[in-house]
Amino acid sequence: MSRTAVNGDNCLINGSLIKEILPRLVALRHDLHAHPELGFNEHRTAKVVAEFLRELGLEVHEGVGKTGVVGVLRKGSSGRSVGLRADMDALPIIEQGTPDYVSTHQGVMHACGHDGHTTMLLGAAWLLSKTGDFDGTVNFIFQPAEEGQAGAKAMIDDGLFTRFPCDSVFAVHNWPELPVGVAQTRPGPIMAAADRFDIRVYGGGGHAAQPHLSPDTMLATSELVVQLNTVVSRCIDPTDPALLTVTQVHGGFSHNMIPAEATITGTVRSFDLRTQDIIEASLRRIAEHVPAAHGLDAEVKYHRYYPATINSEAEAEVALRAAKNAGLQASFAPKPALTSEDFSFMLQEKPGAYLWLGQGDGSPKPLAPLHHPRYDFNDDIIPVGVRWFVEVVLSQLIPDSPGDCPINPSISS
Repeated sequence: MSRTAVNGDNCLINGSLIKEILPRLVALRHDLHAHPELGFNEHRTAKVVAEFLRELGLEVHEGVGKTGVVGVLRKGSSGRSVGLRADMDALPIIEQGTPDYVSTHQGVMHACGHDGHTTMLLGAAWLLSKTGDFDGTVNFIFQPAEEGQAGAKAMIDDGLFTRFPCDSVFAVHNWPELPVGVAQTRPGPIMAAADRFDIRVYGGGGHAAQPHLSPDTMLATSELVVQLNTVVSRCIDPTDPALLTVTQVHGGFSHNMIPAEATITGTVRSFDLRTQDIIEASLRRIAEHVPAAHGLDAEVKYHRYYPATINSEAEAEVALRAAKNAGLQASFAPKPALTSEDFSFMLQEKPGAYLWLGQGDGSPKPLAPLHHPRYDFNDDIIPVGVRWFVEVVLSQLIPDSPGDCPINPSISS
């Protein structure tokens, strides 16, 4: 079986098919954007996804990992399989953009483009069900709760890879920092591990005009914030990328009282377990001794909620080759990002790769980056995103696939 057998062209995808489905996909993306849902509450979104997949004749499984959906497409007789993942959840952000399809759910919006990821994967399911003479099984994985709630892990714990075996898994994320037409990934770390810390400083309290009678909780907390910002610069090898950022400080409710307690919250990002261990140990040590020097106590909660996203080497090459075949300018990412991604849990279970798909105008600082209240997914990248997913499948499930394929200009037009 060869790649040219798919539709008789010199390439594996008929561009007219993508043009046929594109208006529906854009309308679908706008509908999802207008009806965003937070993690593990993607009930409407999951229903839309399941109905679309059933319309294609796929085997559909709902409620995987609470609100996840898996569609299964089998062709031929091979036991080989590949998983394609898209995230479905939105963020608790008040949308400030003014598109015709602005969020109808106050305080919730698709500020990370998961509406676009879901749409592109549905488009790939449509296209592969209509054409694509591959031999094996494709599992279309629509995941809930990527934004900090580990929906990927929930699906895995619910038997994702035992119920739907995958030899490898792939995912894509729009990337506003890269221009449209560009895609990047890299073998090894591509996204950081994400940890959260919460420190409670307590044991003080009293009249602000009598600081000699009580330990100063706010002074100790302020000093602790400063000292925490030395952890990476003084405890981690300067050549190892890592980050510690304090994001919240709370304490007090009156202008003339030293509060009894105060809290500090923040995030840590790193790429290997040893660095994580050093940062956590250093943070705990500083959090103990700085308040103690002021006669106060501290309580530390440290949560490693997402591991680093680590691409396997062979699959990173597959992802880049598929991007090239999809008409994109594909290259190795020069460095990983310090943002995190719970696709990391899937990559701990299976070989695979995570790709950045450019959607920006090439500016160094996009006007609306990810998680911004004016962010919006760029519909112009839907066709190439669909084709990237399809190219990954065909590269994995066509035995004698030669790799490169001439670009058909009509596909991305």
